[in-house]
Amino acid sequence: MRPDQFERGGGGEIAEARVEAKSHFEIVTHSPEETLEFGRKLAHDLDPPCLVLLEGDLGSGKTTLTKGIISGLGLARPDEVTSPSFTLVHEYGREKKAYHVDLYRIEGPQELSTLGLDELFGQSAVVIIEWGEKLGDLLRGPYIRIKMEYIASEDRKITIEHVES
Repeated sequence: MRPDQFERGGGGEIAEARVEAKSHFEIVTHSPEETLEFGRKLAHDLDPPCLVLLEGDLGSGKTTLTKGIISGLGLARPDEVTSPSFTLVHEYGREKKAYHVDLYRIEGPQELSTLGLDELFGQSAVVIIEWGEKLGDLLRGPYIRIKMEYIASEDRKITIEHVES
């Protein structure tokens, strides 16, 4: 995603409007299928190199959104995208690449430093990091922050903002 654009929608509807990068927007999806579809649409605006941080509680839809993004980039089918909770990093694609990182099990900065994230950040790839808030001081450059919130049953509020750091 270039810093000057976002997809915007509301109430589960995925629209093609653009908003300023310094602002943020929210969308509510009402099913895993809508969250997946929103991820597919969002993928069309993610231009490598691009860092996407996903934040939210367990079960808030981070991996479902990632399935949509990876499939929207044309790098894997949704059923091929799984949470890298134990392997920590999954790589998708050959020429065009995306990395899916899960920091849930990372306990602190020392453990974080052993993952080689700087190497990923230096590639022309889309890097999606679940539990991105654990990066702390390692964040450099612009990135997209996506906050996922459980509302009810299958409803999720997704807030997206572009952050210059």
